[in-house]
Amino acid sequence: MKNITERHEFIIQQLKKNGKVNIIELIDLMKVSGVTIRKDLKLLEDKNLLFRTRGGGSINNPYATERTINEKEFINSEEKQKIAKAALSIIGQNDSISIGSGTTVFELARCLYPSKHLTVITPALKVGLELSNRPNVEVLQLGGLIRPNSSSVAGAHAEKILAEISCGVLFLGVDGIDLDFGFSITNIAEATLNQKMIETAQTLVIMADSTKFDRRGLGKICGFEQVHYVITDSKVSPQTVKMIEDKGVKVIIA
Repeated sequence: MKNITERHEFIIQQLKKNGKVNIIELIDLMKVSGVTIRKDLKLLEDKNLLFRTRGGGSINNPYATERTINEKEFINSEEKQKIAKAALSIIGQNDSISIGSGTTVFELARCLYPSKHLTVITPALKVGLELSNRPNVEVLQLGGLIRPNSSSVAGAHAEKILAEISCGVLFLGVDGIDLDFGFSITNIAEATLNQKMIETAQTLVIMADSTKFDRRGLGKICGFEQVHYVITDSKVSPQTVKMIEDKGVKVIIA
């Protein structure tokens, strides 16, 4: 298509327009090789004009940073509510579930009104308080040191309880979904607790809005081989959905 200056200008225009670029789409639009585009993305990253991601580039840092639960609550709130309602159908006939910490899975607690008895295991204080007087719900609140940013517990006390229990379905929120790295969050202590929670569950459901894709948190909690469902919103690209489903994970678009 163009010389290097024209290519770089075109890539920057696409970034400003869409917030991210995809190598496959750029090959088609610019009529140059994938090798050339990867070199262009590397040069633009070196100039701090973008962040490279798997399969493309982004205007946003793909490495997730930790925010407080109060900050997160109002980010993509409509999408989170839709994701939570879609998650209800997965509970099915299970008599016990686990709900992790985070604002997306908290929305599940808000809309959870089971018609029969259900035990909910959670490290999140907000989830426990939300469900503590809910009809047909019994809450098993995990104990330990409370992390101010997430209003959730982590540590040996919670892990000790998890070693002695089992549940049907675990619903987890994440800070990052990366096709190479897997599923991650920003805090190591909570990542360890999430790993222990995964060991207790027969079915693992990841609830995450589209902003969590192509990002990595500091602590990996699991790979794609451990996940049964990913529930997300309609802003995720069809190519990403296909790549996840090719890994054996069912993707539900809320």
